[in-house]
Amino acid sequence: MQFPSIPQLETERLVLRGPEAADFGPMAAFFADEARCWGFGGPLDRNEAWRWFTMSVGHWAMRGFGFWTITCKVTAETLGITGIWQPEGWPEPELGWVAFPAGEGRGVMAEAAMAARTHAYEIMGLPALCSNIFPGNTRSVALAERLGAVFEAEFENPKHGRELVYRHPAPAAPCDGGMEAYA
Repeated sequence: MQFPSIPQLETERLVLRGPEAADFGPMAAFFADEARCWGFGGPLDRNEAWRWFTMSVGHWAMRGFGFWTITCKVTAETLGITGIWQPEGWPEPELGWVAFPAGEGRGVMAEAAMAARTHAYEIMGLPALCSNIFPGNTRSVALAERLGAVFEAEFENPKHGRELVYRHPAPAAPCDGGMEAYA
């Protein structure tokens, strides 16, 4: 298997690029902060964070898509991650995001997630996307809704427990369900 080239995406203010070794520090800090990472399956110690980080890099090789590192176009500061992932056993591709402290409160995550979603639909040709969100993660719910996603159902994730499925609008028309995959 050859390692795929990770496309770089640009928005007005942001660059979404493939992960680099220097991105591990901010990722480990995110996973060490229980108040911030609980909605993303954490907290994780540094070793577990490293395993998650390298798994996410390997996801690009196995699936041809994954998480981009979000950076500021002007300063190159690392602001978070966003992308499409589908771990083994996942019923469909999911659009996910994580804001690091420098990426909060400026519309960065919406801009980055929209760029990732547009890439998924227009370049990758995916017909539908969801975002699976832990109950109580009001900031992620607000972002999903800002992106036009609508609550579809709850499901029991075998690893994480109860999650909420938010369905993103498809490129041409709203997706007609898809929850049968979660049954």
